[in-house]
Amino acid sequence: MATTRTQGVPAALLVGGLSAIVAVAFGTVLATTQDRGAMRRQIYAEALAVVENEYAEPLDAHCTNAAPCGTEAIVYDSIDGMLRTLDPHSSFFSPRDFRALRERQEGRYFGIGIQIGKVGPDVVVSSVFEGSPANRAGIRRGDVMARVGTENADNWTTQDVVDRVKGPKGTSVEVGIKRPNVDGLIGLTVPRDEIRVPSVRTSFMVDGVTGYVRLQDFSEVTINELRAALTKLKGAGMQQLVLDLRDNPGGPLDQAIHVASCFLKPGEKVVYTRGRIARADEDYAADSSCSGYLDVPMIVLVDRQSASASEIVSGAIQDHDRGLIVGETTFGKALVQTVFSINGGAGLALTTGRYYTPSDRLIQRPWDGSFDEYLTYMYRDQNPTPTHADSQAHETDSKRKVYAGGGIEPDHFVVGPVEGYDPTRFSRLLMSRAYFVGFAQRFSRVGDDRPGAKAPANTHKVDAGWKVTDAYVEEFRNYLDSQRVKIDEAAFTKDQAFIRAMIHFEVDVDLWGIEMARKNLSAVDPQLRAALGLFDESKQLLATRQKP
Repeated sequence: MATTRTQGVPAALLVGGLSAIVAVAFGTVLATTQDRGAMRRQIYAEALAVVENEYAEPLDAHCTNAAPCGTEAIVYDSIDGMLRTLDPHSSFFSPRDFRALRERQEGRYFGIGIQIGKVGPDVVVSSVFEGSPANRAGIRRGDVMARVGTENADNWTTQDVVDRVKGPKGTSVEVGIKRPNVDGLIGLTVPRDEIRVPSVRTSFMVDGVTGYVRLQDFSEVTINELRAALTKLKGAGMQQLVLDLRDNPGGPLDQAIHVASCFLKPGEKVVYTRGRIARADEDYAADSSCSGYLDVPMIVLVDRQSASASEIVSGAIQDHDRGLIVGETTFGKALVQTVFSINGGAGLALTTGRYYTPSDRLIQRPWDGSFDEYLTYMYRDQNPTPTHADSQAHETDSKRKVYAGGGIEPDHFVVGPVEGYDPTRFSRLLMSRAYFVGFAQRFSRVGDDRPGAKAPANTHKVDAGWKVTDAYVEEFRNYLDSQRVKIDEAAFTKDQAFIRAMIHFEVDVDLWGIEMARKNLSAVDPQLRAALGLFDESKQLLATRQKP
């Protein structure tokens, strides 16, 4: 970066020396550029017209209720295809997708509080937000949305369900839920309400002195939620903190600045961006949006799916020696996307710059033309001792070596791509295909009287202190057999700790919510347990910042 800044001075002088020539030639250059732009637009319009008029069947011949469709879909897909030739992250959003993006960024919408996905012909509940109307009604993950209002949802798309379930706050929607091993539909009247999608999914005391905050993503409400969580933990006796950024894909840049500001001194650099146009060049420093935690020793947990804003926060913490980074090397996304509103309610996220950590590290990983290697990074095992043959060395404030060009490398590498564990390929497959979630439906909570809490007679009724017994593990094996899963016996034996932990975790999520589930998991999570043993080093690192 020093070289780039140095080269900027003579360039500015050169432009000044050629100003008269530029003024004379400018009109010709502008006219030529406009002519070329008009020609390109004409080529596209003519190609689209040929497709519309001459294709073997009308473009809207197979359109359903799904949108976009026909010519609209071709236009949207062609724009997205254009952007995909640039980098892996520039993308186009249809009006529907753009509204969904804005809802995620704002962290709220009006509905019943579920996420859904398509499984074969069914639309299935994949997540239920805590405290939402759906949660209060007793809707569970794995439930099939079989009816909405008076309409059967056979062969509906997820958007068909979304369009009917969302609505004004204070109104209600009738739904019919199909649940495995429960006869008939479970009919529910669920009120619509404002649904807040939290960034801070959980915060609790791991022990008498250690606070834990799980920051799942970044949205426009992140800093408010983080301040509230830290205040709660400080009141509970927190003397040291684990900030968990695992699986956090990022979000708005300003929220990353605010989060880092909770732990850095006002004025310390958090990140800076550089791009082709002048307005892409910005330096960002810690502000006063969050204070009171400068002296709290901290460890930041990251993994291969921590990206973007997560890397801004962890990079600033590492560069300023504010805390230890523990886990796996992060994803390596250092591209700044600016979101532009397009006519008709559509949106375009365009890469307008790159960001750099305070030590001048560009953490963006390179990509090939197809992006295949780049996008499959999270599925490949990592080298715990990278050679840095192609990486440029940089220094933290205390002269520790850190490296550019491939994500944020942890100070202590602890493998753990799946909930802190490193299971075999077989068990990763069980997790990715939601077999643990499916098995969790065999459990119900003692005293659960929610309208939709209906369960089969053979359901295991458990209380908050339940344990995963050998009998439950054997039943899980039989469940896999019933799902026609070929069991890898060696992997099933090797992954016993992981399998037991995931059975417990998914049942806890369904019956008591994510906070209790994470709290119970924290007792056995290998990455987290390793991190807790490193606080003496974290305290020593913090002491180097406090020396005069």
